[in-house]
Amino acid sequence: MQTHNVELTQLSQDQKGPAEQRSESVARTFWRYTIPAIAAMMVNGLYQVVDGVFVGHFIGADGLAAVNIAWPVVGLIAGLGTLVGIGAGSLLSLFRGAKDPVQAKAVLATSIWLLLILSFTTSLALYASGSLLLDLQGASGEVLRFGHSYLSVFGWGALATVAAGALPMLIRNDGSPGVATRLLILGALSNIVLDYVFIVLFQWQLAGAAWASVVSQSLVGILALSYFCSDKARVRLSLSGLTFSVQLAGRTLVQGASGLVMFLYFAFITALHNKQLLTYGEPLHVAAFALIGYIGVIYYFFAEGVASGMQPPVSYYYGAGQIEKIAATLKLACQVSLSVGLAIVLFLNVFPEAVVALFTQEQALLDEAQRGARLHLSMVFLDGFIFLAAMYYVALDQGAKSLLISLGNMAIQVPFLFLLPQQFGIDGVWLSVPVSNLVLTLIVAPMLWRDLSRLNHSSVVSS
Repeated sequence: MQTHNVELTQLSQDQKGPAEQRSESVARTFWRYTIPAIAAMMVNGLYQVVDGVFVGHFIGADGLAAVNIAWPVVGLIAGLGTLVGIGAGSLLSLFRGAKDPVQAKAVLATSIWLLLILSFTTSLALYASGSLLLDLQGASGEVLRFGHSYLSVFGWGALATVAAGALPMLIRNDGSPGVATRLLILGALSNIVLDYVFIVLFQWQLAGAAWASVVSQSLVGILALSYFCSDKARVRLSLSGLTFSVQLAGRTLVQGASGLVMFLYFAFITALHNKQLLTYGEPLHVAAFALIGYIGVIYYFFAEGVASGMQPPVSYYYGAGQIEKIAATLKLACQVSLSVGLAIVLFLNVFPEAVVALFTQEQALLDEAQRGARLHLSMVFLDGFIFLAAMYYVALDQGAKSLLISLGNMAIQVPFLFLLPQQFGIDGVWLSVPVSNLVLTLIVAPMLWRDLSRLNHSSVVSS
């Protein structure tokens, strides 16, 4: 797995080839990191889709609605892992690019302490207010009962969920994206097998789906820790070096804040959608929203994989002063993410029933999910651009701008989620996301272009 880091090092030393060769080198490096990241994320998304298939076919519409009601809370737990993974991962790549192994080890040690602190705090908060969060969304009856049983399992397994989200990102930034990919694949396959055992064989219903997730996440976390304690790791973890740096913890939290805010955005918007769907519709619409989420997650994880794969090379290039390669990498990432997003929108409009039927055979749910998917996911490709823009600023150690994009995503969408349903009812709920994505893109794209131009200009002036 050392070839990834060796190639980046070789590229940093080779500045005399023709422009075409340098462009090819950027592309090869991008794909070396992006393909494993996409594969890992797609497998991660696949097991969530399989979760939806099991819940939809073996528990039914109430089960799907309950998962969607509980997801905002579970998403917050997973977001803490992303917070540490993105923040510490970007610093790890920066210090490796700057040839500072002491600081790189300090970042790794501090990130372990952050995982422990955040997961313990989350478990306490979940037991204190988990049921309240379900009640606030308007859950009742079987949906509330299912949601509570699902959520209580994650109270016990918060550390596993947080660690499984963070540690593979750190492994990728340690220069071993293939190891991170294999870990996530193993976790996803384990989750699928355990879904069958706990839901179908043991008939634990939604609690079985939650236990399948927590057990598989525990496996990923344990194996990831063992990697950092082995000779394969470039930045190794040891008990003697397991110290906590307040300064690095602060930088990690700032750098990774955009990742957490993205999860906060999804959690808050999901909860608000649930509330609005129950206000203007019924639990069937929440179940349809869950199905649409399972469909959309395929692209969301693909786009996140592209962004995650882009980040280590861009951070390295920035740390090594190779500014001209940053724009080429970002352009390639945008081309990949946007083209796949547009293809998915086209497929959903041509073959909606074939996709939705994977999760349910209930005709009323099929009809509503098809209509909702066409509307709700009509601008899903712009989510990919927004992910890339936020990750670009993280890679350049500009966490504040990344955080601003993520906060802006939430701030823009909320008014549409309240105003559009007043005019269009349920269709207004479905349309709130695509409309807000379009507005945010019109704001972020010029900002990104301006900052890229300034970065290139500063590079020319300094040379």
